Amino acid sequence: MERHEYEKLDQVEDRMWWFAALHQNVLMLAGRLRLDTFRRPILDAGCGTGGLLLQLAGRYPAAALLGLDRDPLACARAAAKSARPVCAGSVNELPFADAALAAIFSADVLCHDGVDERDALRQFRRCLAENGWLILNLPAYSWMLSRHDIAVANTRRYTASRLRRLLHTAGFRPVFVSYWNALLFPLMVVTRKFFPGNPAAASDVRLFPRPVDMLCRAATSLELALLRVGLRLPFGGSILVVAARSEMARG
Repeated sequence: MERHEYEKLDQVEDRMWWFAALHQNVLMLAGRLRLDTFRRPILDAGCGTGGLLLQLAGRYPAAALLGLDRDPLACARAAAKSARPVCAGSVNELPFADAALAAIFSADVLCHDGVDERDALRQFRRCLAENGWLILNLPAYSWMLSRHDIAVANTRRYTASRLRRLLHTAGFRPVFVSYWNALLFPLMVVTRKFFPGNPAAASDVRLFPRPVDMLCRAATSLELALLRVGLRLPFGGSILVVAARSEMARG
């Protein structure tokens, strides 16, 4: 991403409703995996300026938790924010040994320009232990590509079925796949497709007026309650995935 987008991310990711919802959803799913019982490290792959890494550090204070990002300044900010080690590197070629990690979190990274989604998934599988877990969040629907995606260097968006195929091909077994940000999705479609604005404009990463922020938090909190009881939402602006490392087919 451009430097100003990293700067905005750093400033608002602990206060903007969308990041609050993302972090709550991811932590809810991670809570089912009992990651605190694993002795191997946990990686936030593509940690940006450290918002999710900070949340994970709060949830798993005794875990060997680390981050990775290809932008050195983002790495420095993430390390300062989370008080966890962060290294500069690419998800296309992770600098970790085979089977070294208990779990990998990766939020809105496979979609980025410069990331080879298949190479990255193969790297994730290589570095995960036999019983390791992969937790992903990714933007939904190619037809929703917009000036926001241009601003944050997204070159692709996904469907649940496409993600399942990619994961199976890379040697993962999806155990949870659901869209989210469904209640607000019609508004997202209207604002990004019918009022797209300047293609060169900045992203939607910003603080909203308090009434709008409260409405968005209420909608995503309701969705969190539905996801917590095991419901899968049939559409939405993003997709959550939990996948287990599986043995590749032989033959």
